[in-house]
Amino acid sequence: MNDRCRAAAFSALCALLLGSASGGVAQPTPKPEALIRWRQSAFQVLAWNSGRIKASLDGAYDKEEVIRAANLIAGVASSLGRLFPPGSEQGKGWHDTAAVAAVFSDSKRFGELAASLGREATELGRVAAVSDAAAVKAQYGKVSQSCKACHETFRKEE
Repeated sequence: MNDRCRAAAFSALCALLLGSASGGVAQPTPKPEALIRWRQSAFQVLAWNSGRIKASLDGAYDKEEVIRAANLIAGVASSLGRLFPPGSEQGKGWHDTAAVAAVFSDSKRFGELAASLGREATELGRVAAVSDAAAVKAQYGKVSQSCKACHETFRKEE
């Protein structure tokens, strides 16, 4: 093996070892305030995209806008459970948390409701791609009902 090949092999081995070693290093746990800000931001993204869908259904229907917003809702919904780790039950992010203790004590149910939102939003994107505004409106009602079911159990009254 010539020097150039040895140098390339050595570099590749170092990169492999460093890469595998860094994979085992735990990242620091974010502070509760950061977690609360992240989840509050995620819920703002959900609300904003839901508003985009509603505006499209109430005004000039825009199929592509509905598909984009529904897909974004589905993507965010798939991560909601990870935004409520133990230790972030109380505190202030952008504002005081609106999560009730049940989010943490009944995380299984919370996860089921978040998954339901994701499924309904995914279905909304599919329906929007192949159906008319009336069918989209009916499916949007199911997305809204998924939001409401979670809020009734896991969100403080305002």
